[in-house]
Amino acid sequence: MKGSNFASIGITFKGCGSYLPAQVLSNEKISQIVETNDEWIKTRTGISNRRIAEIDENVSDMGFKAALSAMDMANWASESVDLIILATSTPNDLFGSAPMIQAKLRAKNALAFDLTAACSGFLFALITASQYLTSGKYKRALVIGSDQLSSYVDWQDRGSCILFGDGAGALAIEASHDQSNLFGFNLRTDGERGSFLNLYNKNLNGKIIDQIKFRKGEFSNISMNGQEVYKFAVREVPIIISDLLKKTDFDSADVDWLILHQANQRILDAVGERLKINKDKILTNLNKYGNTSAATIPLVLDEFIRNQKIKKNDIILTSGFGAGLSWGAALLKWG
Repeated sequence: MKGSNFASIGITFKGCGSYLPAQVLSNEKISQIVETNDEWIKTRTGISNRRIAEIDENVSDMGFKAALSAMDMANWASESVDLIILATSTPNDLFGSAPMIQAKLRAKNALAFDLTAACSGFLFALITASQYLTSGKYKRALVIGSDQLSSYVDWQDRGSCILFGDGAGALAIEASHDQSNLFGFNLRTDGERGSFLNLYNKNLNGKIIDQIKFRKGEFSNISMNGQEVYKFAVREVPIIISDLLKKTDFDSADVDWLILHQANQRILDAVGERLKINKDKILTNLNKYGNTSAATIPLVLDEFIRNQKIKKNDIILTSGFGAGLSWGAALLKWG
């Protein structure tokens, strides 16, 4: 039966929020750094601008502002939040940035931790949070995607510097005994293809004393095989979405909106065509913000919920994909 609960305790969506840094890096400005131009970038990626975090901004700052906005929409008091999961690959503290957000929100009762799954991170975090809520242990959760990829971009590499930006988005989700607005999900990982997209340790060696050596904890820039990532996305994403629709007894005609990870407009178009979903149903803000990794899906959700394009009870099909390689899909109803 369509929309049937997949657990005795279900999930509802109560609020959303986002934060974008003020600094705008346009294609014209990038063309002053590397040999490119606005038309070349837009034709190949669909991106015109991206946001870059200020010197005094970081992942937890951005995530806090997005989460606070989601809490305001949900009308939640800070102490009522039970769980905070921060999806990020660029934490400002490797021991965990989510606890910083918990402290800033004064959500003293909330368990808070980071989850790293790159561009699939928000979707993985959403499903992880849903499992905590459906267990009956927790009632309210904030799921945050926040990334500051500008810190790890080689700004002299034309193939990658045109793609990435910074930002954060969040969802407020709640356990419900009456309904479940999360109808189903599929998640996958293939580490054998993990070398296509990486942010490696620099492998700088040091010596503590005598013959005792160690490896310094410094990271390199993002490395990517763009052609292989493109082939992976346009093949695997339609398959996992089709499987999810079959599992949940939906078809593409039942879907009001498709929200994909905002990686490249050509990927969005190709996935839509393979699923036979009209372009008018594919929501995107890639042109304004570029690829913000774990933040892309909640940024799209927040923008189109607030401008009332996405309405209560709309059916949303979403998919994240990227480094790992990892990918997944979820089917939900807003509200």
